[in-house]
Amino acid sequence: MKDNRTLSYINLFAILGAIPKLCQECDEARRLIENDEISIGFSVKNGPRATLIFDKGECKMVEGIEKCNIKLSFSKPEKFNGMIDGTVTPIPSKGFTKIGFLLKKFIPLTDLLSKYLRASEDDLKDEKFFKTSTLVMFYVITEAMSQIGNQDKVGMFSASNIVDGIARITIKGEESAYIVCDDHKLKTVHLHIDDYTSYMEFADINLARALFDGKVNAVSAVGLGNVRIGGMVSMVDNLNRILDRVSYYLA
Repeated sequence: MKDNRTLSYINLFAILGAIPKLCQECDEARRLIENDEISIGFSVKNGPRATLIFDKGECKMVEGIEKCNIKLSFSKPEKFNGMIDGTVTPIPSKGFTKIGFLLKKFIPLTDLLSKYLRASEDDLKDEKFFKTSTLVMFYVITEAMSQIGNQDKVGMFSASNIVDGIARITIKGEESAYIVCDDHKLKTVHLHIDDYTSYMEFADINLARALFDGKVNAVSAVGLGNVRIGGMVSMVDNLNRILDRVSYYLA
């Protein structure tokens, strides 16, 4: 069974954490928040805490909830996960007068995120939609890897076998993310890092999408040279084990 606490970390830092990426890539998302200066804090008891900060068309996520205008508190991870899957409606414990932003801006923004993450075949025929959807999905997957490596028992075992270093994961010509391992704790970084210990590179965005959707076998892709790996192979191997857990949690 999925571990609800691990899932809450994925839902906060990988799913909701992808909203800033969506706002970067999608004009419709950016327009939704172009006039807003507000922040939403999410606090899960015995779980994650982070704040989404909206600033006139731009958005970022920071850990902690110290400076949020709206605070959504959850008594347990299951409640927070319920908000993500639409079965729980949270009531702000702070900023109730700003509930209009939640209803008119934040919910449409999460609906838009779902559209890009659960894209239909027709939507993916549009080249721009395809690219945005795939890059947002890449963000979610690489963030989820760190959360699984830090919280999930199976993922933590794999992380315990990773030496300190940095793994670069790249969609060639498009995007890179870096998994930083420090004392067997993982952190995903989306800023460029020059020096890294190992790498995994997808040949192009079409291949990356096919892999994400499970339409291409990863082992075959490596054999054909469509996925390149190098550096410390044991690091890549253990990260691949963690990557296998991502589809389990996001299914």
